[in-house]
Amino acid sequence: MLTIGLTGGIASGKTTISNLFSSHGVPVIDTDILSRHLLDIDQPGYREVVQHFGNKILQSDRQINRRQLRVLVFSDKNQKKMLETLLHPMIFEETQHRIAQHSASYIIVVIPLLFKTRFQSLVDRTLVVNCSESTQIERLISRDDIEIGLAREMIAQQWSNEERLSLADDIIDNDRNHDLETGVASQHKKYLSLSYPTTGIER
Repeated sequence: MLTIGLTGGIASGKTTISNLFSSHGVPVIDTDILSRHLLDIDQPGYREVVQHFGNKILQSDRQINRRQLRVLVFSDKNQKKMLETLLHPMIFEETQHRIAQHSASYIIVVIPLLFKTRFQSLVDRTLVVNCSESTQIERLISRDDIEIGLAREMIAQQWSNEERLSLADDIIDNDRNHDLETGVASQHKKYLSLSYPTTGIER
């Protein structure tokens, strides 16, 4: 089975792209979703994160205040690194487990920090979602209701688009006015041609 690592900068549109692949019947594993699940009450990630950051990141219902946690880690690089150290091994193990459960022609695995982590070892090809920084900032402010300064800081702490594109096997542009459905359909056809003929995806 061919495994495609889908990556891109924050607010570049990875979820939009992965949803379009899903509409073609392609299995999708999103590590952001796995990460959020790990922070649910009584999950392993929840316990580790609360133990490190303390009760100050908890809401009255004992759920982690994800907005507060995000502001905290993007305001302090050391805290961001610690959060990644706590969660990445758990996310890696769960991602590996879920990949092994599939037998489709190919699978999409959404991994925001693909090029900075050992998650590269899980994929055969990389698909980068390309998006201008100005569009990322607009989307972040609108999506997360944050100040422009924090939006810029969140982007600054990630790889540049140029760095990601230099390592990409495939690219989809997701800036304004791009025909995403056509772009995804083209990549879908390409990946089917590259994959072994197994069951799971309608041709």
